[in-house]
Amino acid sequence: MVSGAVAIGGFVGVLLSGAFVYWEVGRFAAPQVPQSLFDERRELFAYTAGLFVGVPIAFVYLLLTVAAANGALVAAIVDLAILVAATEVAAWALQRSRYFGRGEATPLYALGFRSAVGGIVVVAAVAGYLGGPTLSALGLAAMATQSLALVALQVGGALLSIPRAVWAPSARGGPLSGAAVGAAAYGVLVLGSTLGPEGAIAAALLILAGETGAYRRLRRRILDPRLASAEGAGGEGVPAVERGGFRRTDR
Repeated sequence: MVSGAVAIGGFVGVLLSGAFVYWEVGRFAAPQVPQSLFDERRELFAYTAGLFVGVPIAFVYLLLTVAAANGALVAAIVDLAILVAATEVAAWALQRSRYFGRGEATPLYALGFRSAVGGIVVVAAVAGYLGGPTLSALGLAAMATQSLALVALQVGGALLSIPRAVWAPSARGGPLSGAAVGAAAYGVLVLGSTLGPEGAIAAALLILAGETGAYRRLRRRILDPRLASAEGAGGEGVPAVERGGFRRTDR
């Protein structure tokens, strides 16, 4: 039963995170734009790295949910701090690496990386519920909305944690901002899960709405200007990166 729950969780997590990379990050790849704004092989490597990094982070998330369910406040606070710090440190390292960082495409690699982290955390959430003693329609709805919120939390944090001095000087942000928002979001999710399925759904919908809105605002500031520039230039002046992959005919 446990292995089956993990398998289902893995399917759901990879489906949600992979769909985000394909449809959202894919907007910045040929043929949606004259020339891809990132190296598509590196994007896949960033996503794969996120899957591996997500494993210990998902384990800490499990510890956090158990501590919250048992009313162990100190343990929950410690687990929350470790969870957020580990995520931000991993993202910080990726953005400053020679392979992924310090280039125009770094925000897109950060999105792939952190969406994969969110997908693996979804595995923990799904497996934790399916491995429980009882299943219900309301519980399954709570599991589904929590899964969406966990991926949205990571996706929104990916852009929020990018230093604005580099990517968008007119705005403020960075790892500390990302950590603060991430801690609050995880706290709301976990607190909601202790209030039953109804509370879990309400908390997940709140986080999903907030993170989706934040991501769209940050995307307009950080990514959309590059997309408009690439489309207007017809590929002129766009960094020469790999074509291929992420190929769709819609826009």
